[in-house]
Order: sequence, then C-alpha cells, then structure tokens
Amino acid sequence: MSDKFNETMKFDVEKERCNKAKDILISVYDSLKKKGYNPINQMVGYILSGDPTYITSFNNARNKIREVERDELLEELLRSYLKDK
Repeated sequence: MSDKFNETMKFDVEKERCNKAKDILISVYDSLKKKGYNPINQMVGYILSGDPTYITSFNNARNKIREVERDELLEELLRSYLKDK
C-alpha cells in the first residue's frame, strides 16, 4: 500500500468560499454594468444596508449575491485589495 493513502488530506473550505464570493462579485458587477448602473455604488449600497434592491435582478444577480453573506463579500474585497501589499 502506498504512503499516499496513510496521509491526511486537507480540504480548504476557506479557499472555496473565497472563490465563490469572487465569482459572484464579478458576475453581479457585470450585470449591473450591462443594465447601466454604477456597479461600485450599487454594491456598496447593498453591502452597507443589506437591502437586495440595490442589485438588479438581471441575470439572476440579486439571487446570486444573496448566496454569500455580506461579511464574506467584504472579506473577499479586502483580501483582493490587500493581497499584494
């Protein structure tokens, strides 16, 4: 038997969660832009207030952004902004 099967595997839930938040932020940004909104202003409004009406329902963006908690979205934004600092 190989030693590979005797080692404990690690699954990084944090990384998966970050990827999901990042993908959702990009998708929602694109949907807001296509509808003619200022995506940054709209997403800031949503993150600060929790009011999903800041996000368009176009391309299911409103439902997508509600798949992750607002604090997770903020974590991803900060992580992305500060990663090369």
